[in-house]
Amino acid sequence: MSSNDSEERHVLLTETGHQRPEKAHREITAALNALENLGPAVAVFGSARTKPGHPYYELARETSKALGDAGYGIITGGGPGIMEASNLGASQAGVPSVGLHMHLPSEQEMNEHINLPLVFDYFFCRKIFYVDPAQAFVVLPGGAGTLDELFEVMTLIKTAKIPSYPVVLAPTAYWQGLVDWLRDAALAEQNIDRADITMLKLADTAEEIVAHVQAVKRPRRRPQGGASIVKRKKS
Repeated sequence: MSSNDSEERHVLLTETGHQRPEKAHREITAALNALENLGPAVAVFGSARTKPGHPYYELARETSKALGDAGYGIITGGGPGIMEASNLGASQAGVPSVGLHMHLPSEQEMNEHINLPLVFDYFFCRKIFYVDPAQAFVVLPGGAGTLDELFEVMTLIKTAKIPSYPVVLAPTAYWQGLVDWLRDAALAEQNIDRADITMLKLADTAEEIVAHVQAVKRPRRRPQGGASIVKRKKS
């Protein structure tokens, strides 16, 4: 990378969408056009650190394969770990495998199992497309980023900005402590409503996750259509 390229990348990574609103607008418009014909889809959240062979990695792959077999495309952050496993499961099922890749200071590669790649420079633009096309949310083990995505979805549902789509946490052993804390601390202090907890469904297998996703029928907020698959060339 040349010094000019490095300087441009530094500026891009440290600016906000408010500084270059026209670029943020282009990102949003390009993503809307790319996903215009995306059919029913499920957003899967989870850690980029999970390695192939780990039980959580396999759960992500099995879940996305099962969701794909049930007719859902899969949306992930496009990186390694749980995201890679989920895109792999989608590709094995032959359904749209969306990756919302983010330019970060510590660059991570987009995983190779994506057939509908989108690239973002602004987190707030990327977050729109984790939520807007999805009819359900599956939250697998992860850290701060995964928690951010989970609580954003919960807030959007609570405030009726999106319909009450299923929010599934898996596996139970990983998430039970969080659900207990929400009940014993946040709810006990009346900082949340009981409905904020009951919207969260715990599951342990791909079959249970799919059952939760299919249990709630909601209208799509964008027109349905056949999936337009974009093949990404390998470098």
